[in-house]
Amino acid sequence: MKRERITALDVIRGVALCGILLANVKPIAHVGDLTAPGRPVTPDDAWTGLLVEQRFFPIFSLLFGAGFSLLVESAAARAARPRLILARRLLVLLAAGLAHFFLLWPGDILSTYAVVGLLVLLPSTWLPRLAVAVLAPAFVTASLILGGERFLLVAGLFLLGSALTRYGVTARIERSVRAPAVLCLTFAALAAPVLWWQAGLDADDPGFGRALALGGLLVAGAYVCALPVLLRTPLRPVLAALFAPLGRMALTNYLTATVLVLLVARASGGSAETWSSARVALTSAAILAVQWLWSALWLRRHRYGPLEWLWRWATWARRPQNRPQA
Repeated sequence: MKRERITALDVIRGVALCGILLANVKPIAHVGDLTAPGRPVTPDDAWTGLLVEQRFFPIFSLLFGAGFSLLVESAAARAARPRLILARRLLVLLAAGLAHFFLLWPGDILSTYAVVGLLVLLPSTWLPRLAVAVLAPAFVTASLILGGERFLLVAGLFLLGSALTRYGVTARIERSVRAPAVLCLTFAALAAPVLWWQAGLDADDPGFGRALALGGLLVAGAYVCALPVLLRTPLRPVLAALFAPLGRMALTNYLTATVLVLLVARASGGSAETWSSARVALTSAAILAVQWLWSALWLRRHRYGPLEWLWRWATWARRPQNRPQA
């Protein structure tokens, strides 16, 4: 029996994709610089450090863990050796991430996701859900103690997403308004002093990495909890139309965004270090508009994005049907 897509997850994933692109435009464009790199010279970068940088990749990581556990349930119902399917899925992701890393941009996150998935997420499928729920904050806390160490942070968020699915929270994400609203306000209140702390630190301060990571988690939590609330308002059709197509084709859009940013950087010339926040925002908006258009048009005739379809084919070792459901 096919599980219906959870619209809220697609919307949240699409929003996270937008934020990740906004954070990555300058680093990706800098790879294609024709001039020697220098120190950032734009004074208006501070707001991205408070509201964007490391605020969206935690959401993406959380959703990856949640989606992985949804796939565990599907694979267990359809295959005699479900963990072989899961391992194959992660190995294909590793190959795609390594190609992205070596051919386009060394800031790739997919290879990290694949390695953490193989070392932490896949073995966690043998553990009871309570153990997974306990390990998740342990990994996150260890990461914060070490100044935001990325491997541990991703592992903790993967396990947290997995635990949310295994406890049924993911399936109930659109059924309640009060709980996510209260959590959103709580995360926002906790984030305020952390952002104040972060704003007062220099980038080379020993505590900056810890403040950035903690602030990122709290702001990401506020974003994640705000969206299910907004989806219970008249804004739902607008949010679904704008962000769900991007979220359904997240892998395709994540990888093609790198190509598009590099093309823009090459065409504009100069050093990306001098790009203003306004230019970064406009570049991101233009790329996302192109991606939204092709995602919306593609999904009218196909069930999965092109790379999602290939990934699914490699995962299940058989060609999936890609016509949209009636």
